[in-house]
Amino acid sequence: MLVLSLLSVFSVALTQCEEIYTNKYDGVDLEEILANERLLTGYVNCLLDLGPCTPDAKELKKNLPDAIENDCEKCTDRQRDGADEVMHHIINHRPQDWQKLELKYNEDGSYKRKYLASKNTAASDEEKSTDTQDKNDKEDSEEKDESE
Repeated sequence: MLVLSLLSVFSVALTQCEEIYTNKYDGVDLEEILANERLLTGYVNCLLDLGPCTPDAKELKKNLPDAIENDCEKCTDRQRDGADEVMHHIINHRPQDWQKLELKYNEDGSYKRKYLASKNTAASDEEKSTDTQDKNDKEDSEEKDESE
C-alpha cells in the first residue's frame, strides 16, 4: 500500500514538472510586433485590460502572472528568450508602458532589477573584452616597432 501511495505521489510530481505552456504561438514574429507601434500598443492594451486581445495575447495574459512569479519555469526556450526580448524592449523604449505593466504584474520590480543587473554585467564584460583587445593590439604594435 505504501509503495502504491509513493508511486502515485511520484507520478503527480513528475507530471507537474513536465508541464509547460502551450507552444501554439511560439511562431509569432516578435520582431515584427516590436517594430510596429500599433501592434505593440495592441498587446500592451490587452495586458492592461484597455483593449481587445488577439488569441496569442490572451494566452500570454493568462500565463504572464505565473511566468513572472516562477521565473518562466514552464516556458519553452523560445518563450523564455522571447519574453526577455519583449520586456527588455519595453523597458528600454516604452518606459511608461513598462511602469503600468510592472504595477499590474510585477509590483516589487524584481524583473526590472534582474534585467538591469544583467545589462550592467554584460556592459562590464564587454568593456573588459574591449580593454583586453586594446591591450593586445598595443602589445602587438610595440612588438612590431621593436622588430623594425
